[in-house]
Amino acid sequence: MSCNPSFGGIGKGHLMREVDALDGLCGRVCDRSGIHYKVLNRCKGPAVWGLRAQIDRGLYKENMQKEILNTPLLTVREASVEDLILTEPESGRPGKCQVTGVILGDGSTVHAGSVVLTTGTFLRGMIHIGLEMHPAGRLGDQPAIGLAQTLEKLGFAVGRLKTGTPPRLAKDTIDFSGLQEHGADNPPVPFSFLNDAVWIKPEGQLPCYLTRTTLKAQQIIYDNLHLNNHVLRFPNRQHQVWLEPEGLESNIIYPQGMSMTLPPELQEQVIKSVPGLEKAKMIQPGYGVQYDFLDPRQLTASLESRLVQRLFFAGQINGTTGYEEAAAQGVIAGINACLRVHGKPPFVVSRTEGYIGVLIDDLTTLGTSEPYRMFTSRVEFRMSLRPDNADARLTHRGFEEAGCVSQQRYDQAVKMRAALEDGIATLKSLQFSISKWSQLLPEVPISSSRRSPVSAFDILQYQDISVEVLAKAIPEYLDKLAQWRQLAERLKIEATYEWCVVNQQQEIEEVRRDEALQLPEDIDYFAIDASLSTEVREKLDSSRPQTIGAVSRIPGITPAAIVNLLRFVKTSHQKTEKLKPLPQSGKYLPGKMYSEKATSQRGTSAEFSEEETQSTFVKTPF
Repeated sequence: MSCNPSFGGIGKGHLMREVDALDGLCGRVCDRSGIHYKVLNRCKGPAVWGLRAQIDRGLYKENMQKEILNTPLLTVREASVEDLILTEPESGRPGKCQVTGVILGDGSTVHAGSVVLTTGTFLRGMIHIGLEMHPAGRLGDQPAIGLAQTLEKLGFAVGRLKTGTPPRLAKDTIDFSGLQEHGADNPPVPFSFLNDAVWIKPEGQLPCYLTRTTLKAQQIIYDNLHLNNHVLRFPNRQHQVWLEPEGLESNIIYPQGMSMTLPPELQEQVIKSVPGLEKAKMIQPGYGVQYDFLDPRQLTASLESRLVQRLFFAGQINGTTGYEEAAAQGVIAGINACLRVHGKPPFVVSRTEGYIGVLIDDLTTLGTSEPYRMFTSRVEFRMSLRPDNADARLTHRGFEEAGCVSQQRYDQAVKMRAALEDGIATLKSLQFSISKWSQLLPEVPISSSRRSPVSAFDILQYQDISVEVLAKAIPEYLDKLAQWRQLAERLKIEATYEWCVVNQQQEIEEVRRDEALQLPEDIDYFAIDASLSTEVREKLDSSRPQTIGAVSRIPGITPAAIVNLLRFVKTSHQKTEKLKPLPQSGKYLPGKMYSEKATSQRGTSAEFSEEETQSTFVKTPF
């Protein structure tokens, strides 16, 4: 944990749950290392709740290393990677060469069937503190220069991004007495589906404290012309600063929201202008890091490079920021690097299946010019892609298609899925008249205009009704459901979002139809005989979309251009032969528990006859 001592948050918590559903480690390790667990956004619906935790840095490092070093068949070697071992490309695939291993700093080599690069902020990293600059990927660590030069020579489009970290403060020099204390949740909610509880007792958790910047702090920055972006965007106002503990036994406080690159003496002035920090001692100054990243539009949806075969990228090298975004890419890149070695189809998560799919699709289709963060607002199908059902969406696929999920996790997911289906069926089968429900649950204001009979599943949709409340009214049928706490909670959420999920099914299936039509990898957009403008050809060549669905999300690509591209692919014999549906995914789409039958009918362009439509659109079963 090289920066902030926390995991999760709004949008990021969804990624954590999805990584865990694919048997990634970070969720489980956080459940054994957290010191303050909090579900954010509780005032809104469960679809946008953000699981978050403050983490003990020492515990996290210890627990993560224990997991890694005890993983069967895994060899860990500590060294700097200076170069790539390259050879002739495989025929029939895009790429000028293929990678077969890496060259380490001491000149030794490690050969591999696939290579995953997760370089963080180390590619030609440069630290900024005031006007001083020196090469480093992180304070005290050398940057990766040779590897950056190799990637640039290979022809990758390279950009520069900048991120920052706040100063660290001594806890025993802060006056917390006048600050707003924020306690943790009781009981804490685990990140991992495998855990019923976290390692720490509720009363053993540490609080966080909230303070705010002052106009004096802003004036110090302006007077010294070292302008902080946050102050520039939102001038003349106070900014929240969260004082977060770095560990149970640590004396270090992380002031979230105070990232700055001022000279140390000016940082101290800013700190002392903040309420509660008047006497705070700065242990380490804040600083900025500027580093190379590669345009992620040079990757496929499996995160494999188009330029160099068998080379995969994940994390900040792709333009993202944050542990959670990096973990999401890392698990997908790792899965696909392994599948590539075994000659199996790639494992791709659609944006209809997960936040991971939205993240990767945004990056590989649209690219980014600033550090990419995951927000719930980026996701079209938020009601279906919730933190509670990540296992139902991804664990089955991870086990069957990727082989990355343990038997224990798969068995648990199967058990939960069956219990949910049975629970929903039981609740829907319990139907009474409105008058009967009013007798059983007099506290529920059931509308008299509702059509009778009303099922227990319908009643569960009311805000103050839980499975436990229903079980007290009808114990002979629902006692067992209420005894399994996680099941009861998920049944409540399923009932809450039933109508939303069913309504979203049509939209999801429309998107999946577009995603099913894969474009040829070797298509030359400048040479094809199609009615496309130069601007559209440039956008298509730059983004290299894999599907028609991805084409439709590229800014500036008109509906007419999409139709003309479809027509060209259809009428070109060689190209048409290469049209194949993507590996089927979404067997476990949300909403299947409500409806066995797909209900959507996709409208097609008037440019095509019914016969043309049948031969152009590649159908996938739902």
